[in-house]
Amino acid sequence: MEALVVGGGTMGRWAGQVLRSTNRIEAVAVTDADPDVAADAAATIDGRVADKTEQFGVVCIAVPMPAVRSAVATHAPRATTAVFDLIGAMAPPIAAMRDHAPDCERFSLHPLFAPAGEPGNVPVVVDAVGPVARALQKTLRARGNHVFKTTAADHDQAMETVQARTHAALLAFVLAAEPVAEQFHTPVSAQFHALAEQLLDGTPRVYADIQATFDGAADVAAVADTIATADRETVHRLYKRARAQTQAQSRAEGTQPAGTTLNTAADDSDTNTEQ
Repeated sequence: MEALVVGGGTMGRWAGQVLRSTNRIEAVAVTDADPDVAADAAATIDGRVADKTEQFGVVCIAVPMPAVRSAVATHAPRATTAVFDLIGAMAPPIAAMRDHAPDCERFSLHPLFAPAGEPGNVPVVVDAVGPVARALQKTLRARGNHVFKTTAADHDQAMETVQARTHAALLAFVLAAEPVAEQFHTPVSAQFHALAEQLLDGTPRVYADIQATFDGAADVAAVADTIATADRETVHRLYKRARAQTQAQSRAEGTQPAGTTLNTAADDSDTNTEQ
């Protein structure tokens, strides 16, 4: 069968390449609001540009987050077998696919990496299972990815921390920081700068969409304000609380943060040295 990728951006092109190597998919077409983007994407994945009236066995929604409901309403009815998305939020597209493709396989994928960073983690919510969903997950695993099942609610709640809070903290750090000569950096500040550079290598619109979609940034701001106005003893307590929270999570995951120890004997040390 032939698949349609809706959205000719970076992730749409990645999806097209994945679909081309998936059993049951014989060809891939692309559509985009910008005809030039669609043509370029189609050439990149050795596909073709779709016309506006065709039906396809599979429809993949790979548009920006704010456009997902409209894209699903327009293109999901064109699917005869399966429809799925990879926009990064799961509850809205799943709900929209139920409305507009009630008789098709329906699932949502979220590659937690840019295409250049593959392989990586890929959470999946399967709302209506079938052979296409199984085949695509098999392809993703064959490419070295860790594909795991979750729920839309659990995924979207996790993204509040994994994306919204993380990005807000890093962006705030960059905007608040002053220029510092490299020799002054500690291991912690150097890692923060490296992470910030990785963040800022992305697409601004994508990060703006994430902040508009997921809560979390306000929590980071509230905690930062608490720290900024706290006295010494309060900061001390917050530090110990944060360490205990991190260690508890690490124990639950069977890991331990690098450079930490479960021995808390040094909690009251006033030495100004970063571990």
